[in-house]
Amino acid sequence: MIRIAPVGRVLAVAAAASLALTACGGGGNNAAAPTDSASSAPSTSAAQSKGDGTLTIGTLLPQTGDLAYLGPPEFAGVDLAIEEINAAGGVLGKSVAKVHTDSGDAKTDIASQSVDKMIQQKADAIIGAASSGVSFTVIDKIVNAGVIHFSPANTSPEFTTYNDKGLYFRTAPSDVLQGRVLGDLIIADGSDAVAILNRQDSYGTGLADQVEKAVTGGGGEVTDKIAYDPAAADFSADVAKIKAKNPKALALISFEESKKIIPELIKQGIGPDKVKLYFVDGNLQNYSEDFPKGTLKGVKGTQPGAEVKDDLKNKLLKINPDLKDFNYGPESYDAAILIALAAEAAKSDEGAAIAAKLPEVSKGGEKCDNFKACVDLIKAGKDVDFNGVSGPIEFSDAGDPTEATIGVYQYDDSNTHKNVDFRTGKVEG
Repeated sequence: MIRIAPVGRVLAVAAAASLALTACGGGGNNAAAPTDSASSAPSTSAAQSKGDGTLTIGTLLPQTGDLAYLGPPEFAGVDLAIEEINAAGGVLGKSVAKVHTDSGDAKTDIASQSVDKMIQQKADAIIGAASSGVSFTVIDKIVNAGVIHFSPANTSPEFTTYNDKGLYFRTAPSDVLQGRVLGDLIIADGSDAVAILNRQDSYGTGLADQVEKAVTGGGGEVTDKIAYDPAAADFSADVAKIKAKNPKALALISFEESKKIIPELIKQGIGPDKVKLYFVDGNLQNYSEDFPKGTLKGVKGTQPGAEVKDDLKNKLLKINPDLKDFNYGPESYDAAILIALAAEAAKSDEGAAIAAKLPEVSKGGEKCDNFKACVDLIKAGKDVDFNGVSGPIEFSDAGDPTEATIGVYQYDDSNTHKNVDFRTGKVEG
């Protein structure tokens, strides 16, 4: 079994292994089916948006719904990027405009209404959604309008082969890698009998499959893999099934419903103090106000994304002083910067033109790590390679990042988590 390497060492995953790099935040049960192949270039069949000389970036991020806790850092990341872009002279000689909207979750129609609003307001690119399921409900509407669809947090592998007319991109790393890191972590911690309890949606089932593959590949046994209804009022039956098999560890792949599941685990005698518990990006959050002190002490979890440096944290806190988490803030920041650089390189704010330049500004040129430095190089006729705050970003033909970093975190007595490791993997194809 190929292992994810610690930071500083890169894992090359062979194309023959068919590991498709994808993006975070799970989705709903009514996700669209993927097509056979992804488009590697913007299609002229899309109803192309007409550039008007002003780059307008819309956001489709969670203000409400299952992933609402991810919204604040994601909005802050976009706002910080646009603030820096405009301070450096904007794009095409004009300030970048923004339209913020709510994505809701896959149980509502909020996202569709928000996309309609942004298209009416001439958005050239839409950053979001956080949830893969939500993105699947609106991707056709966005790309058919000739608008860039750019998620900072989608992790479903299905996007890699989706017929997106070459207009879908993402900065989040893959659940293929997160699942491998989590499975390896569980085995390394000495648990060879592992239960998996996951949301019954594209995110939960996809990530559960990858965790199972890593656990069994590492010599362990998956005692149960149970997909539950996220809207269920009670999880006692699912927990009872898990308890009956006596696992040494439990991977809980969930969102907000973790706050209901964890008390049920404790009630049935398989809480974190009895069975090793592991979280993923969907439920790796601050629980200091949700559970008694010490409830989650020792619990570990994984989160796609490189280390958030103190300098960036301070900048994001100036945008939003109330931030408690920084999940996907760096990826949101990088998404906005990349869109702006691609528009400058294309000398156009039209969606397909920007999409054609996004791979170019992400690799192969002179390295730069901020908008002003990069845009100065572009204006001087140079090809640039933007290295973002979320890590090196190089897009594949399918619009996926080809390198990923997964953070490993552990909870302390206050029910808050701290980073204990970073592991980097690379997908070649």
